[in-house]
Amino acid sequence: MANSVPGVDATVEAPEPVDSVVAARRWPVAAILALALGGFGIGTTEFVTMGLLPNIADDMSVSEPTAGHIVSAYALGVVVGAPVIAAMAARVGRKKLLIALMVAFSVGNAASVIAPTFATLTAARFISGLPHGAYFGVASLAAASLAPVGQRAKAVAAVMLGLSAANVVGVPAATWLGQHLGWRDAFVVVTIIGLATIAAIFKFVPELHGIRLTDPRTELGALRRSQVLLTLVVGAVGFGGMFAVYTYITTTLTDVSGMRVGFVPIVLALFGLGMVAGNILGGILADRGVDRSIFIALLSMVVILAAFVAAAHNPFTAAIGAFFIGASGAALGPGLQTRLMDVAHDAQTLAAALNHAALNIANAAGAWLGGLVIAAGLGYTAPAVVGAGLAVLGTLLFTATVAIARRSAAGSVPSGRSAAIGQ
Repeated sequence: MANSVPGVDATVEAPEPVDSVVAARRWPVAAILALALGGFGIGTTEFVTMGLLPNIADDMSVSEPTAGHIVSAYALGVVVGAPVIAAMAARVGRKKLLIALMVAFSVGNAASVIAPTFATLTAARFISGLPHGAYFGVASLAAASLAPVGQRAKAVAAVMLGLSAANVVGVPAATWLGQHLGWRDAFVVVTIIGLATIAAIFKFVPELHGIRLTDPRTELGALRRSQVLLTLVVGAVGFGGMFAVYTYITTTLTDVSGMRVGFVPIVLALFGLGMVAGNILGGILADRGVDRSIFIALLSMVVILAAFVAAAHNPFTAAIGAFFIGASGAALGPGLQTRLMDVAHDAQTLAAALNHAALNIANAAGAWLGGLVIAAGLGYTAPAVVGAGLAVLGTLLFTATVAIARRSAAGSVPSGRSAAIGQ
């Protein structure tokens, strides 16, 4: 019987149980690392822009809120690319698709390096975002198909570790490089990571013949399920609070907290460590109750973002606040991902991609709303107020989503996964 793993298509069949020691020796370490390297590159390019926003604004002769549009452009690329690629490439061989996605990723980041105007840079960031969601969905599926029996979830977590590692190592390092050598050099590094991933996938990842391909119609079936759509809306709104603050974190730390710019990469690393901790905690909570974990994460975001309005005025408390903002935001992810997989049924690949699309809608909306309040003269702590408001709205929306699910379950015979909704 196929085992369901968040972010993994249910069509991958789990082999018969074997001795765990023997199974452990069959871990495809090189292949998993190759897939994780792609996640590292994607995570670095997504978040490094925020740390270099003042540098980009100065170089392109635009205001910082206007420069924030490139963050939104990347996010919109994810929103467009995730469902379109996941559905339309459903019949493409998985290894071939992974390589194609990383080629597109590398091209987009190389274009960011040479972009002569702000308009072309915005277009390049949009292109860079197109493969994001589809890559994580397909890479998770590939990792699960390669893992030893009983360790598919660990393989998926290993791939996602690349994204977490990016926030701890890649983003601070690329931010430091961009601040000292020029922001374009940060994207040179990301392009090199993309090319290295292409070579690593080509050499170390097998052809993945064990994955049964689906078709666009099956995958698009996820869009007909109300609980899928409602859960995506919760993620798109609730997650926006974290991005409203993080997009403008550099200027907040230097102008409001009084921190020297050289310490900003350290705070970015703390944010990344918070994401790692939040991801782990979110997974533990989701195993004990998916809906409960989402409520806890959303309410935590409300409190932490509201507290950051005051915490931002001191460099020490601002750094601690950045850690907890990253932790509360990341803690929301496992619950949302698990819930989407539960309610998507046979369209799990698209659901995995749509989850990243929803989170990048949050990225775009958070950056835009944060820029609006800054441009209105309300200061760099105003995005935290906006963020807390978005988390409150996300909590209310999820309350309604769970109520609708329970009402639907009460009106039908509980069976399979539908009976598990709301537990």
